[in-house]
Amino acid sequence: MAPLRIGIMGCASIAVRKVLPAMASLPGTEIAAIASRDAGKAAEIARAHGCRAIEGYSALLDLDDVDAVYLPLPNAEHAGWIDRALAAGKHVLAEKPLTTSASRTRELIAAARAAGLVLMENVMFLHHSQHVAVRKLLADGAIGELRAFHAAFAVPPRPPGDIRHRADLGGGALLDTGVYPVRAAMTFLGSEVDVVAAVLTRRHGHPVESAGQALLSTADGVSASATFGIDHAYRSSYELWGSEGRIVLDHAFTPPAGHVPVLRLERRSGAEEIPLPPDDQVANTLAAFAAAVRSGRLPDNDDVLRQAVLVDDIRTRAKRYAS
Repeated sequence: MAPLRIGIMGCASIAVRKVLPAMASLPGTEIAAIASRDAGKAAEIARAHGCRAIEGYSALLDLDDVDAVYLPLPNAEHAGWIDRALAAGKHVLAEKPLTTSASRTRELIAAARAAGLVLMENVMFLHHSQHVAVRKLLADGAIGELRAFHAAFAVPPRPPGDIRHRADLGGGALLDTGVYPVRAAMTFLGSEVDVVAAVLTRRHGHPVESAGQALLSTADGVSASATFGIDHAYRSSYELWGSEGRIVLDHAFTPPAGHVPVLRLERRSGAEEIPLPPDDQVANTLAAFAAAVRSGRLPDNDDVLRQAVLVDDIRTRAKRYAS
């Protein structure tokens, strides 16, 4: 079977540190070219992976021997380049969030579907087996009926010039870290959760929010809190609280491939720590993308759109603070 030839649109840190190494080692995929606005940077990264360096993203889309593109550009640049990539007949794996608005996300999902092309949002934690183990415990009644869900993802502050602090590039905690706990809430409570209330806080004179929290709920009153930030001590966790116990998972969203997950199950009979096998969510995500392209089975992307709607609702409903 011919390899899936992928062009890389940009030399972002996540591409260099995580995605490119996984892509290079994945059977059936080939890094065809690395594109950057900076020819020197493209050449440096391309040399490390034995592929072509391309100056400019448009030139990458013009290549006939590129089947798909991986797009790790700043959030505000996603929509335009996804649109152009689809128009050029390329399948697209784009970093989360797919776009910065639900309306634009809806348009691009429709465009990909009409063109028969795979458009996939790179929310990698969804492809880690630790969450399957959590869902099984929940389905088996290990904690009784689910009453509440709490999730948090926050990272330490970046330098002042970092793109996460730039409103024009789609920065801010909500789009950078907030999508993780929101998507986790959808995973366990269902995609039809609604936003009840939200808080967004802007600190240190930045033009974008650096912290936030949202309260979501199902139609029958099971609640979810989603806490997020980009100027915190690191935290990546969630817990499911039921009528008869609690499940806690740390390192929930960005575990490295060698990490051994440990679920904590608390019940009246006592607490139990359950080790799980390590898993590589980056490789799993790339494999899922390649399989979708080869099979021609397009993702329905309903949850991607619902996530975008919830993020828009959080932004609209939020009470805002500055400090």
